[in-house]
Amino acid sequence: MSQKPSIYLTALLLCIACGSAVAQSAYPNKPIRFIVPFPPGGGTDIVARIITSKMSENLGVQFIVDNRGGAGGTLGIGVAATGTPDGYTLVMGQTSNLAIGPALYPKLPYDTFRDFTPISLVYEAPLAVSVSARSSIKSVKELIASSKTKSSGLNFASPGNGTVAHLSGELLKKATGMNFVHIPYKGAAQAIPDLIAGRADFYISSLESAKPHMQAGTIKVLAVTSLKRAPDAPDVQTIAEAGYKGFEAVTWWGVLAPNGTPPAIVKKLAAEIERVLANPDTAKHLVGPKVQTGPQAFAATLKADHKKWAEVVRESGAKVN
Repeated sequence: MSQKPSIYLTALLLCIACGSAVAQSAYPNKPIRFIVPFPPGGGTDIVARIITSKMSENLGVQFIVDNRGGAGGTLGIGVAATGTPDGYTLVMGQTSNLAIGPALYPKLPYDTFRDFTPISLVYEAPLAVSVSARSSIKSVKELIASSKTKSSGLNFASPGNGTVAHLSGELLKKATGMNFVHIPYKGAAQAIPDLIAGRADFYISSLESAKPHMQAGTIKVLAVTSLKRAPDAPDVQTIAEAGYKGFEAVTWWGVLAPNGTPPAIVKKLAAEIERVLANPDTAKHLVGPKVQTGPQAFAATLKADHKKWAEVVRESGAKVN
């Protein structure tokens, strides 16, 4: 009789374990919330929708894109950090909020390494330096020269404080001695109309968010920030080619889950992302260098870029304003 409670407890634990295993093997069996920490229309949103549309097709469940913009993407990342770690809350992280934000903001509602499980990188791309199609400025050199003729400097628009676009502007200032006033927006969708209208003198953003407007003829992309020209904008020179040798700033996007998400689910999602990236239709939209997929490669990138951008923040003296 004294052994019965122990037997019952063992049986109960086995049932729970089996139930958990069955639940994970059946994953996913309901809609997945996919948090995008920027408003619709920006580079992060564009990349997220390309990835989730294919994952939805392959997995047979709906991906609900939840745009949570603000504070350079840190607000949306903070929301994701509090999600239930069951595979049904995912987030599209980016250089800005995961590598730069921790060095720039004195207090954040999340810890990049403590609160998240990296699943996989999905894309890497350069930034684009753009002006309105109405602007008389036709090159990076003209942009820099123009900034030095105004005591107050040019109005530099970015998708937000602490974004990789903001810090790339600070790097450009350091490399060229240009003069500007940083004007942060909540995202590309809010900044680009002011750029087109000429209320902002120049803008730095992901090439993804600039391309539709470049193709529509409403903005001019003067340069990209990668060392080599972008395959999907081969006619646009690099800042290094414009005379500032060695200048480089790129951004990446990756999918994460709240910390504690079961390894089996993380493995399944990582494999699915690799499958999506190998799809020719995805490659047609996400033109760029092949990224290393999987949790380990993403974790290594997070660690390396966290250190790199912390040094940029310190050396540039960048502040959130």
